[in-house]
Amino acid sequence: MTSNLAAATEDHAPLISSRFIYGLTAVVVGLAALTASISVAGRWYGERLALAGHTTSTAANDLFIGQDHLRLPSNVIRFEEQRTTGVVERADLYLTWPDMQGYTDETRTLFNDVNQPDSLIFLEISQSTMSRDMSGRLEPIYQHLFDGTTLPGPAGLEHHGLKENSGYGEEVFFTAARDGTTPYTVRCMLPKTPEMSTSADCQRDIHAGRDLVVLYRFSSQLLPQWQAIDNAVANYVTSKLVP
Repeated sequence: MTSNLAAATEDHAPLISSRFIYGLTAVVVGLAALTASISVAGRWYGERLALAGHTTSTAANDLFIGQDHLRLPSNVIRFEEQRTTGVVERADLYLTWPDMQGYTDETRTLFNDVNQPDSLIFLEISQSTMSRDMSGRLEPIYQHLFDGTTLPGPAGLEHHGLKENSGYGEEVFFTAARDGTTPYTVRCMLPKTPEMSTSADCQRDIHAGRDLVVLYRFSSQLLPQWQAIDNAVANYVTSKLVP
């Protein structure tokens, strides 16, 4: 009788013990939590990777460079370590052309697509170390390096080749007379083909504020717009100066 009862009890015992169920549940919950963590981390890393150092934040940064005070939104400052408030040696900016705006969700492709070099302008703002900007250096310095060949350039510019021993390699200069001020002057490394153009083919520096020099770079494809770019850069920096 006892053996029959034991057999009956054994026949009706659950195939999976409650301890096993609890253990299995714990494993499932743990795996779910791990999966969620990986998912969240993956999204975070993916977003960071997609931003590639950019930010859409427009929080203000008060940068003090020499005697000048600039207030700049975070999304125009290229490097994360410069998005701060305090004394800095320089500020590196990037702006869309022609809107002169920083990084946003809407402009994301302009900042990430190297095949659109004419969509951005790069600025480097620092304390001036020279009394003359690039235009001011044309007559006392650069003109002595020209090789004598002058060709017509875009939008009224004159194209100047350089002497072999000038130290500028394969670079060329473009100049243009301007009423009431020094001639426009820019130096460029012209690409072999338009497809090889970059956002830094040409560079020019101007003075701003009390004691700032603004070195800006742009694609040679934008040379026809040289006047608009020069005015836009000067106006943008001036608009960010705090009295």
